[in-house]
Formats: sequence, C-alpha cells, structure tokens
Amino acid sequence: MIRLVLADDHAIVRSGLRQIAQAEEGISVVGEAADCGDLLDVLRKTEADVVLMDISMPGKNGLEGLKQVRERWPRIAVLMLSMYPEDQYAVRSVKAGAAGYLHKNSPPETVIAAIRTVARGKKYITPELAEQLASHLSQGDERPPHELLSDREYQTMVMIASGRTLTQIAEEISLSPKTVSVYRARLLEKMKLKNNAELTHYALKHKLVE
Repeated sequence: MIRLVLADDHAIVRSGLRQIAQAEEGISVVGEAADCGDLLDVLRKTEADVVLMDISMPGKNGLEGLKQVRERWPRIAVLMLSMYPEDQYAVRSVKAGAAGYLHKNSPPETVIAAIRTVARGKKYITPELAEQLASHLSQGDERPPHELLSDREYQTMVMIASGRTLTQIAEEISLSPKTVSVYRARLLEKMKLKNNAELTHYALKHKLVE
C-alpha cells in the first residue's frame, strides 16, 4: 500500500486529488496539508511513502518545503505539482530533491503513474524534463543569469514578469512588500537589469512566462 500525503493550499484541489488517488487500488491518502508548516506536522505524526506537493503555497514555497522534507525524511518521495510550465520550475525542483514534477493539467492516469513510479524509488521524468536536464548539464558554467537566482528570487521574477505588483506578490506568498522589494532588488542586480520592463522582456525572451 502506497501511503500518500497531499499538500496544497486549495481544499478543492486536495479533494480532487484525493478522489483520483482513492479510486486506485494500492494507494491510501493518509494525510493532507494546506501549507508547509502543516505538512511538516503531518509527516511528524504519520508514516508516508509519497508526498504530492504544490509548488506555490503560503509562507514557505514548495521548493523550500521540499528541501525540508528531504532533509528530515529522505526516504519519502516528493512529487511537485504546479500550474507553471515545466520550463519554469521543473529543473529547480529535481535539483532540490524532487522525485518528479507534474503540471496541474495532467490527466488522472498520469498523476497515478507518477505516484506509483516514485513510490518504487524511481524518478518520474517526462521527455520534456529530460531534455531540459540534459541542456542544463551541458551548459555548465555558461548558464543564463536567471538560473543563478535563489528559488525565492526566481519566483519573484516570474511573478513580476507575469504582471503582478509587489503588493500582490507579497499577499500571494505571505511575505511583506518590503521583503519582496528586497528580492526584486537582488535579482535585478544579479541579472544586470535596470527595471521591471527589462525584466519582463528577459522573461519573455527566455520563455519563462507565457
């Protein structure tokens, strides 16, 4: 029996995932969490094999939560779930220790296949992600500037390029506008960009936003 924990801040998403998982033989949903703090509490009290975690949750984002889970429970396989295209967060997720990356538009059979794959101790890697990983490795030190950003700086960049204000970003990721402003200043400095317009142009050019 695969013991599955669901982590997503939207109750309706967790409900849908629970229905998909429990309709399958050999999978049992043993816990749910609405944020990273909840998830850590659940894992302290519950034996789990696989965590299906949204990459965008309040407070600590999914990548930070992923790292904490991997540090404390290294045998638990973590599948990252996201509304973002693979080329935005998939490589970062796998580098941070994820066993796989799924888009929220994935059909139920894909979600189940991914859960079963990572529960066997294997990685769930789509052909698209495999190509990105190969490209990332071949680039070596010639990586583009956005790949040198921290996970939070990268998240801030993508959200600014998508048209959100600093206040909107702060509300969405449960940080103060001042903190988000610091991330913005850091990422502009690292990428040698002057303003949001240049940042948005860069993101579009590198297909980091749609």
